[in-house]
Amino acid sequence: MAQKKNTQPATTGSTQSKSAPPKAQPANSPKPMPQPKQKAGIGISKSATEAPLIPDVYANWVIPAIIGLLTFLFFKTIINNKLTNWDDLGYIITDPLIKDSSMAGIKRIFGFDGFYEACVMGNYHPFTILLYAIEYSYHGLEPMIYHLDSLLLHVLCTIAVYFFTKVFTRRPVAALVTALLFGLHPMHVESVAWGAGRKDVLYGLFYVLTCTTYIKYIRTIGKQKLYWYLGGILLFALSLLAKSVAVSLPVTLFLFDYFENRPLFIIKEDGSKSLNFMLLVEKLPHFGLSLLFGILSIYAQKQIGALASLDANFNVFERAALGCYALTNYLWKCVVPSGLCNFYPYPLKIGDALPFLYYSYLALIIGLIFVVWRFGRKNKVVIFGIGFFLINIVLLLQFLPVGGAIMSDRYGYIPYLGLFFMAGWFVSDFFEDKSRIGTGKIVLGIAVVYCLILGYVSNERCKDWYDSISMWKDDAEKHPDGPVAYFYLGQEYFTRYEASVNANEKKMLGDSSLYFFNMSMARKPDYINPLICIGELQRNYGLIDDAKATYYRAMKISDKNESVYLGLGVVYSIKKQFDSAAYCFQKGISLKAYFPEGHSNYANYLDIVGKVDSSLIEYAYAIQQNPDALIPYMNRARIYMRLTKYDLAIKDYDHAIALKPEDAEAYYLRARCYAQKGNNQRALSDVEKAKQLGFAQIDPAFYQSLKK
Repeated sequence: MAQKKNTQPATTGSTQSKSAPPKAQPANSPKPMPQPKQKAGIGISKSATEAPLIPDVYANWVIPAIIGLLTFLFFKTIINNKLTNWDDLGYIITDPLIKDSSMAGIKRIFGFDGFYEACVMGNYHPFTILLYAIEYSYHGLEPMIYHLDSLLLHVLCTIAVYFFTKVFTRRPVAALVTALLFGLHPMHVESVAWGAGRKDVLYGLFYVLTCTTYIKYIRTIGKQKLYWYLGGILLFALSLLAKSVAVSLPVTLFLFDYFENRPLFIIKEDGSKSLNFMLLVEKLPHFGLSLLFGILSIYAQKQIGALASLDANFNVFERAALGCYALTNYLWKCVVPSGLCNFYPYPLKIGDALPFLYYSYLALIIGLIFVVWRFGRKNKVVIFGIGFFLINIVLLLQFLPVGGAIMSDRYGYIPYLGLFFMAGWFVSDFFEDKSRIGTGKIVLGIAVVYCLILGYVSNERCKDWYDSISMWKDDAEKHPDGPVAYFYLGQEYFTRYEASVNANEKKMLGDSSLYFFNMSMARKPDYINPLICIGELQRNYGLIDDAKATYYRAMKISDKNESVYLGLGVVYSIKKQFDSAAYCFQKGISLKAYFPEGHSNYANYLDIVGKVDSSLIEYAYAIQQNPDALIPYMNRARIYMRLTKYDLAIKDYDHAIALKPEDAEAYYLRARCYAQKGNNQRALSDVEKAKQLGFAQIDPAFYQSLKK
């Protein structure tokens, strides 16, 4: 009887030669599946003597090099970008963990001194934090190095995707298309251009490498099989240490088993089925690691209350509708990546009800599932690609609420690989039949042009990430009814207001900051963050009673916010109500373990009331938590000057000048210290530097005495 032709993808479970005699099968082993005939095409030959249409030197070197170069060129705009005020503050700028790369510091990063101390913004990502620490030890807070390294990691990940697909499919064309889509897609810009997005490209790189080693493990026989297996577990652990969302990988591995004809259930000779325990046993280490990091992730998120949404509480049915809405958007933006932004807010409820439009997405997703099941369930490529996408995106669809965004571009970094794989296989299929190679070249050309268009869109999207203002203005334009973008715009203008020394510029920046804070409050009146910032602006404007009223208004929203008590502590200090000030400072510090601003302001209060020794202790805490904050160094140096500890004062002024070389006052005060030590030459140099920088409070008599 003629054997029926197998239309499934050509896959094998080992590297055993086809000419080897068949071995006797145990009674309970699965019946061998018929092997499909391979069609001649790119990378595949009819016989062992027929050369592939793409020589190995091109498939293994030239093509991946071109893909890597294109990815770098389209994304290189980010190298000149700044760090932003959105999570870059917590992960890089003010993160005390990255500022100590000693062995003791590395132990803290990995949690050996306490798990919660190793969590950053409710996440346990020690491998990612370690890379930041290495960068900081050599380059400080120079933005270029962080962006350059993220881009290089993305290029490496893209090349890894190419070789993963090439190894998996044995089709260089499929690898080419898949890697181009992965490297150039605009939905990946956020993960690469955002300093705090490093965790995505890092976990993604090791996730892809783990998948590649698993394929090698499946197809290898002999001693090397164990090496591939152990190497895969190590790579998986690194992926989890970079970002715990990699917990989905063990389930993903079953897709590779399915694709490689490794059935989960074995058909016995009597027709009954039994579970293939080997497939489960070999994944026990993977599931064990996933369970561990899943638990750690939940604990870390609960620590800061991240398991909640910003705008509203939704019931289970509403969550399902919103999850389907997000899933639909991920699918659509994969094909048509328009309207991208860094923050997608939850929809506002109307009369405590979710708008009916969102429930329609439930029906749409159910319909898509039916279509795939009806027409694609026997197609291994479709099942693998869609399965890969769904397994890796499902935990990010906000069925379990995390944070205040309904979706994020970065969440598609690895899940999209499944969809890109399907596209790559579709294009490569034309080259598996010599009669269709001509058509295949046209289709491949269209695919490459499409990828280049995606690259152009990505390049333009990188410009939106230039700095905090460009990023949040873009978000505000796309979500004008959301409060978050206006708050962060106000915060950025307020930061620039505090740093400005020009009176007119300071007034303009302060007014801009207040405008955006009010815009944010108008959209969400119980949004506490902009309200606290308004109080701080009022305090800076000298409107002390107004600031006090604003802080108490904020306290009605939440009496557990440390910044409310900090603001009230400063207000009471100004009003010389020191008992109330002490209570507020201490309360604020007790609410948050990492609170350098709280310690710094409390230290200033202690100095005012004459508790100098206690003040120095608090300044030490502030500097330990944030070595890059200018004010604690300046204030502590002034205390040392009063105590005539000029060497210590000079050391603090050195730190201050290193942090802000344009700070004229630091030079002048350091000159005072040098003069007291008799080093008039250094003192004169510092005074002249202060004068050059525009310091207007130089004592003429002191200046003249140094010139003698």
